[in-house]
Amino acid sequence: MVVAGKLYVVVITVLIATISNSVSADPDMLQDICVADLNNAVKMNGFACKASFNASDFFFAGLAKPQPINSTLGSVVTFADVMQIPGLNTLGVSMARLDFAPGGLNQPHTHQRATEMLFVLYGELVAGFITTDNVLVSRTIKQGDIFTFPRGLVHFQINNGKGPAAAIAGFNSQYPGRQNIATALFAATPQVSDNVLSKAFQISYQEVDAIKSKLAGES
Repeated sequence: MVVAGKLYVVVITVLIATISNSVSADPDMLQDICVADLNNAVKMNGFACKASFNASDFFFAGLAKPQPINSTLGSVVTFADVMQIPGLNTLGVSMARLDFAPGGLNQPHTHQRATEMLFVLYGELVAGFITTDNVLVSRTIKQGDIFTFPRGLVHFQINNGKGPAAAIAGFNSQYPGRQNIATALFAATPQVSDNVLSKAFQISYQEVDAIKSKLAGES
């Protein structure tokens, strides 16, 4: 319990350092508080401010414990961004919790609006990102380690260990966004043509259709 407590202290310290020392990927705030009105129909870069607010707009308990893992990939990501914490609107930060079953994968994806810092709570992960020159930067990270994923680059984590693993991520955006590479290409609406995917991946039309069917069944 003491070790776990120390780990959470480190996570909080990392988050505070991110807030105070890094440049947010979001526009600067122009007032103390602008709690997001998520029901406002006005379209803007961010969210309109609520007329009134309270402490619940700044609170979220969803990262406190592991979440059930029901996906075929063996992982689940729980976001704590402006959609769960409206008080994050204009503040330029958010978090997430990642839980992995043994062999679980957080599939290759991007966050188009944020850099990510990942802190391992327990277990062991292989984490990596790929540069625009197609260079893989990867290493094994363990309890207490931190790994950074630059904004917009494809990255992933996989649990190659025999036990579960979990990590906390910090982002320099209130709403970092996420685009899964396989889903974006093979499960888009309307669909990307088989011709494009067949040529890009050098596979047959039948293989393209099989992948599309597989991903459609998991979405």
